[in-house]
Amino acid sequence: MPRVFVQGQPVDSYPRPAPEARRGSVRRVTESGEEILRKSCRDVTEFGPDLAALIDDMFLTMHIADGAGLAASQVGADLRLFVYDCPDDDGVRHVGHLVNPVLEPLDPAGRRLLDEGEGCLSVPGAVMDVPRPDRAVVHGLDKDGRPLVIEGTGYFARCLAHETDHVNGRVYLDRLSGRDRKEALRQVAARRDEVLARRAAKAETLTAERPPAPAHEGLSAGGVDRPV
Repeated sequence: MPRVFVQGQPVDSYPRPAPEARRGSVRRVTESGEEILRKSCRDVTEFGPDLAALIDDMFLTMHIADGAGLAASQVGADLRLFVYDCPDDDGVRHVGHLVNPVLEPLDPAGRRLLDEGEGCLSVPGAVMDVPRPDRAVVHGLDKDGRPLVIEGTGYFARCLAHETDHVNGRVYLDRLSGRDRKEALRQVAARRDEVLARRAAKAETLTAERPPAPAHEGLSAGGVDRPV
């Protein structure tokens, strides 16, 4: 079986970090409690260089934060869009982006819930068990407006469901009991500063090492494994 899938298609290999990240700029990650994370995002209707640049920025921001997925609302953009660079439970790497994602409903009779650790880049430092189906199918578009269907199992299914929640204005804290939510917030209070300092240090190191981007790049945009 191929070890890497890019936009749902098998490839022989793919660089780390993804080429998209090498073209991007780091953006601030929004945090739980900010208004943009609580609203259903608007559909992407314009496809072009600004959208492509936003995707590049999101890939780099996700890489800096050691994430497996990142939604546009998590970098302050009110758009139905997410990116991912995520393993499944078999160690297969999945890389890509999805515009205007819609999670396909699963037949309850064939659905199996996995209650496993999940984190979120917008809830820095907290990891809690969250029940999610072991399979996810998401329909959407790529950055050029072409239809896409991405299917995942295990941890990658968790990532797809988690990011689709974000474009619908939900964070994983919403799926926790009151007691577990308090525990997650306690973890954030204890670990947030350390997590943000680690991200800042990684961003500084990368900025010092990477060559300047050509003038046509960097356009501004108008689980326990890794947090998503």
